[in-house]
Amino acid sequence: MPTKIYIDQGHNPVNPNAGSEGNGFREQDIVYEIGQLTADLLRDNGFEVRLSRPTPQTQLGSSNSSSLRARVDDANSWGADYFISLHTNASVNTSASGSEAFVYRRNGAAEELAENILTQLNFATGLRNRGVVARPGLYVLRKTRMPATLVELGFISNENDADLMAYSPGLFAAGVANGVLAYFGML
Repeated sequence: MPTKIYIDQGHNPVNPNAGSEGNGFREQDIVYEIGQLTADLLRDNGFEVRLSRPTPQTQLGSSNSSSLRARVDDANSWGADYFISLHTNASVNTSASGSEAFVYRRNGAAEELAENILTQLNFATGLRNRGVVARPGLYVLRKTRMPATLVELGFISNENDADLMAYSPGLFAAGVANGVLAYFGML
């Protein structure tokens, strides 16, 4: 039976729970595309993959909290083995750059998966690896029943990061997918 990976393309196409914007791009559009490409790469390597947003118009929930709950409930009821939530970071400091990941707690399977993803994102994109941080307050990390990580792919508020995510989404998809493969000893 193949390993089941749930890829959550963070945010909705419109409010409630739309993502951040920067440099002429919208987070929800960037992570939608990267999620689709990542799913294809993982499927090509024998994983079963479910996306939170199978179409660009998929709208989850009628509020921020119900949107988050819909993603978690879908992953839990599907019986996902791992949960990866894709996001873009933002900062008032437009020079902030790089990829980072959040996990519910340190020293577990989620942290190991997150570290592998960040290493492979750095290899694929050249963006700085900002490390893994425990963020137990994040709903998608707290309520999932499987190892889960929220990955901030790059900073939409940084012109270079934003252009790279928008115009080279395949690099980010390869980084995330290769991180999963490395975690499973397949790379």
